Amino acid sequence: MGRVDIGSGIRRKLPAELEKILADSFYIRTTLVRKNGTPRTIETTFVWEKGGDKIVLSGYPGKRDWVASMARNPAVTVHTVEFEPWFDIPADARVIRDLDEKLPRVMAFIENWALRPGFPRARFKLLLGAVKLNRALRLPWWGPFIIAKRIFRAMPCVEITFTGEPVRRDAGGPPALSEQRDGRPY
Repeated sequence: MGRVDIGSGIRRKLPAELEKILADSFYIRTTLVRKNGTPRTIETTFVWEKGGDKIVLSGYPGKRDWVASMARNPAVTVHTVEFEPWFDIPADARVIRDLDEKLPRVMAFIENWALRPGFPRARFKLLLGAVKLNRALRLPWWGPFIIAKRIFRAMPCVEITFTGEPVRRDAGGPPALSEQRDGRPY
C-alpha cells in the first residue's frame, strides 16, 4: 500500500515474503502488555516504509488505551494478518507526541489509508497538499489549518521498530484479538 520515509535509520533486512505482505497489507496486529501485566492483542491500520524496519500505527483522533500501554511497556510483538504465511516480529514501540515529529508520520499514514477502495482520494489529496504546502513554507497554523492541527495533534502515533528476527508461521493464523470483531476471520 503506502511507501514513505518514516525516518528509518539502521535497516534490518526482512525476508522478501514479509516485505511483500507489509507492502500489500492494511491491517496489522500487535500484542502488548496491559497495565495489569496481561497480554492484549489489538488490530490497527499502519504504514510501512518499503525496505525499512519500522511501521507506524495510527488511527482516528482521540485517546487510546493501547497507546498508553505501549508508552508504559514498549516491548511488543507485531503479527501479520492479511496474507499467508503469517509472521510474528519482536519489536519496540515509541509513542510520538511532538507534533513536528509526528506530522510526517501521520500524513504518511493518512496517505496510505486513502489508498483503500471507495475512499474520497481527490478531496484528501487536496487537503493534505494544502497542509504540506503550509508546513513547507513554515506558515503559522491559521484559519482552516488550526482545525487540521487539532486533528493531527489528537491522532495517535506509535512508531514500531522491529528488533528481532521475524518468525514465520505456516498454519494457525495470527493470534486472536483480545476483543473480537465481527467479520474478521481470526
